[in-house]
Amino acid sequence: MNPKTSSDAALTADVIVIGAGAVGSMMAWQLAQQGAKVLLCEAGPTIDRGQAVQHFYASAVKGPNAPYPSQPYAPHPMDAHDHMVQAGPAVFGGSYLRAVGGTTWHWTGFATRFRPNDFKTQSLYGVGQDWPLAYEDLMEHYTFIEREWGTAGDNAFDQGGPRHGVPFPLPPVPMAYADQVIAKAIAPVGYTMGPFSHARNSVPFDDRPPCCGSASCVPICPVGAKYDAAVHVAKAQAQGVQLLAESLIEHIEVGPDQLIRSVRIRRSNGERVVARAKLYVLAAHAIETPNLLLRSTQEHAPQGVANRSDAVGRYLMGQVDLDTRGLTREPLFTYRGPTTTAGIQELRDGDFRKQHAAVGTSFLNRGWRTGLGPMQRSAQLIKKGLRGQALTDALAQECARELAINSSVETLPQAHNRVVPDPSLKDSSGMPRPRVAFTIDDYSMQAIEKARQRHAHITTALGCTDVVTDEPSIATAIIAGTARMGTDARQSVVDPWCRSHDHANLFIVGTANFPTMPINAPTLTAVALGLRALPHMANDLSTGRFNRIH
Repeated sequence: MNPKTSSDAALTADVIVIGAGAVGSMMAWQLAQQGAKVLLCEAGPTIDRGQAVQHFYASAVKGPNAPYPSQPYAPHPMDAHDHMVQAGPAVFGGSYLRAVGGTTWHWTGFATRFRPNDFKTQSLYGVGQDWPLAYEDLMEHYTFIEREWGTAGDNAFDQGGPRHGVPFPLPPVPMAYADQVIAKAIAPVGYTMGPFSHARNSVPFDDRPPCCGSASCVPICPVGAKYDAAVHVAKAQAQGVQLLAESLIEHIEVGPDQLIRSVRIRRSNGERVVARAKLYVLAAHAIETPNLLLRSTQEHAPQGVANRSDAVGRYLMGQVDLDTRGLTREPLFTYRGPTTTAGIQELRDGDFRKQHAAVGTSFLNRGWRTGLGPMQRSAQLIKKGLRGQALTDALAQECARELAINSSVETLPQAHNRVVPDPSLKDSSGMPRPRVAFTIDDYSMQAIEKARQRHAHITTALGCTDVVTDEPSIATAIIAGTARMGTDARQSVVDPWCRSHDHANLFIVGTANFPTMPINAPTLTAVALGLRALPHMANDLSTGRFNRIH
């Protein structure tokens, strides 16, 4: 690509939001409702659902980004090594998406609150870092987002996040038949199952249909029953937000007064344009956020933007996974329903966290491999000599008994687990590739051993054969911690309201803010943190604190 100089005048707005994912889209929508002029910039393209489904059908891999080909002007990981540079010792297989709607296109759709204890693990358990806020500070935002998403849930199961009498907006997504069979089998060995809450329609809501049960939520819902942030991008546009898709932010400029002066944008056709605002919101996920901040070195930010603390890119967290597959004695009839509908309740929180990480165990309704299981199984059966009706019968019988167990364990914030721009390797857009260094600590590995024991109990209780357990891995869309919040500007990047300690007109939002990454899904909490910042932004605009567009 040969960038061209744009003849356009500089774009201006009250607020520039960088990243049109779950957090950025809802913040842009809310700011516009309050009368702000908002420019919403997204590096990736707009997704056409029908085309994305066709990409998924055609893919031989069926990975989480199979429906969403990486674009040369805004690449994202298609596997663990093609975009991120793995500095080791562990491979950090983080999966995220650059597109309008962001990573919510391929998320599970879990809409779970964090637990009150998750915000104070250092005080309670002596590990991690206490958050500079409490569960109660996010409750009203949790409730608002759940209504907007159309969250479906069983009021008897809050997954540890107290609702204080506020019901879920939609009826629960039913537990799969497989969950019921599993729950009955594992109860005698001390495990209890509970349904998850979903940002997924159980009944028609917001002009979107109910779940069709395709079991392909990861990587794509074919009908739009699962919420994705493109919903609120459209609502933001209806309120007057200007969407600039296929527009990569190359550089953030800092003035001598330490205020952000502008951002430099490169469009997919190679044109460059400068955009200026009073306030800036960086909502680019926990890998691209530090990559952008750190590559924006300059006279007034020699260590990178927002990085006087040297904390940008540090304290990277994910979740370590353990996966087991087996064939059950009794049919489960998988390959139907949402990807996951229920999980084991034990070891998600408690005093055991003083010794080892929390463990979240669930069962995958997609069978052994999303979209590939029956094909791979038929190939195996053909090799055994089966043909015709015998092959058909064996395939149906074995696919119905596929058990897939996943346990994920939390990781602790460690300064040496970090993301930096690679000093020499560039991506297809010409930007430094994100270089990721990650070590799995003993705290997590002890929890993996607990998960391994649990998997053995489950497969034994279900009379499984053909049991295979993979090696622990980090292959997750849960990525957090590279611009963490705190009250001490020497050790954190943003304050408790997501405002940069270094640059008063810059807000950095998303999972990058998290001081810790517990076992519950992060998206609801990430959006809640962003919405909690809005009154401070509104006050800045109404009082004229940054009235001059630099």
